[in-house]
Amino acid sequence: MNITQDIKYIGVNDRDIDLFEGQYIVPNGMAYNSYVITDDKIAVMDTVDARFKDEWLSNLEKALDGKNPDYLIIQHMEPDHSANIRHFAEKYPNAKIVSSSKSFVMMKGFFGTDFVENQIVVGEGDALSLGSHTLTFITAPMVHWPEVIVTYDSKDKVLFSADGFGKFGAYDTDEDWACEARRYYIGIVGKYGQQTQALLKKTAGLDIEIICPLHGPVLTENLEYYINLYDIWSSYRVESEGVVIAYTSVYGNTKKAVLKLRDKLTAKGVEVVLNDLARCDMAEAVEDSFRYGTTVLATTTYNADIFPFMREFINHLTERNFQCRTVAFIENGSWAPMATKVMKGMLEKSKNLNYAENEVKIISALNEESEKQLEALAEELCK
Repeated sequence: MNITQDIKYIGVNDRDIDLFEGQYIVPNGMAYNSYVITDDKIAVMDTVDARFKDEWLSNLEKALDGKNPDYLIIQHMEPDHSANIRHFAEKYPNAKIVSSSKSFVMMKGFFGTDFVENQIVVGEGDALSLGSHTLTFITAPMVHWPEVIVTYDSKDKVLFSADGFGKFGAYDTDEDWACEARRYYIGIVGKYGQQTQALLKKTAGLDIEIICPLHGPVLTENLEYYINLYDIWSSYRVESEGVVIAYTSVYGNTKKAVLKLRDKLTAKGVEVVLNDLARCDMAEAVEDSFRYGTTVLATTTYNADIFPFMREFINHLTERNFQCRTVAFIENGSWAPMATKVMKGMLEKSKNLNYAENEVKIISALNEESEKQLEALAEELCK
């Protein structure tokens, strides 16, 4: 598939995978993207997952049309992009491998060799001429591994963005980009907002017409939309107004309170997203709390702590630098309610959190007092 006259797509679709990175549900599979730039010299951009070695090498051979590649550029050493470096080197022994110094250290770990006789080490601002195409390398440490580089082709105005601007789903999946790109970003890159912001600043002055990520579709239109979303996500700003209610319930009483709060908020015109943490996709729930401005955490005291699914959820939030949000609490406890105290303790290191003034304390089941607290919380969250 042609991206431009000189750039071809040679990636693969993985429609058999159920969990990406062993944890993210991917109902529409995954794409592992790779590209070939044909000029006086030929450069291959990254490889693919090990299970697709033969398909990828076949795609590469067709794109080369009898020629030999001069360079393999490795932007990211995660195995879904680097697994076939050795196979490439065996098939094309004269080709140079171009990557960051940290990548070659990682290659030694993965393959037992750093391909010293074939390596070209590049860093910030280094350039590689292919003829009419000049590739400039930009370091992107911790977006989301330390060795990452991205690559800008000044002729075709293409940014090869490594895992940046990637999404879940096979290449040709027909679905809303933002939903699965947001879940991908928050889940995998979200901890590294500061580093992503640094990369956005580095690339802001480039004339970019096409973004070629390592996952998901090539982006060719309305690039401001995608870049703006990345700016929002990586600066932890609120993307959408609304309230996320994340809850656990053992015997249904906490759930009853949550549903009443939802109905009160909805009646006042507030968008509400409800997540039963014991049953929903945890990554979707985490995505929601980063998307919306307010999260209500509702759970039971459990073994003098909190219910395990809520603990897991908050761990996911704090691991990804959850910040700049309003958080409200509903706790339920039959004899010694501890949930709100525990949840606040888990969030202590999170930055710029605003706690709702009204808290709801349920003693086993809703009563007149906790109903009043629920109404007060609904009123506060509507302001």
